[in-house]
Amino acid sequence: MGRADRPVGGVSFGIAMNDQRDDDGIVLTEAQKRARRSRSIAIALALAALVVLFYVMTLVKGPGVLNRPI
Repeated sequence: MGRADRPVGGVSFGIAMNDQRDDDGIVLTEAQKRARRSRSIAIALALAALVVLFYVMTLVKGPGVLNRPI
């Protein structure tokens, strides 16, 4: 078989990338989950407002925005 089937330098590392560990990692409290959701919604609304602002500004400027020297 190919080189990927052999351990590096004959040494086998104990944990492969697809092995599952028993620990759950960081567990958020309900207050932290609500705060994260609120931040995500605020960022999404700010991004949507910027998109709308750029779109409206493009409409206000009209086709003249394309007529410029290169």
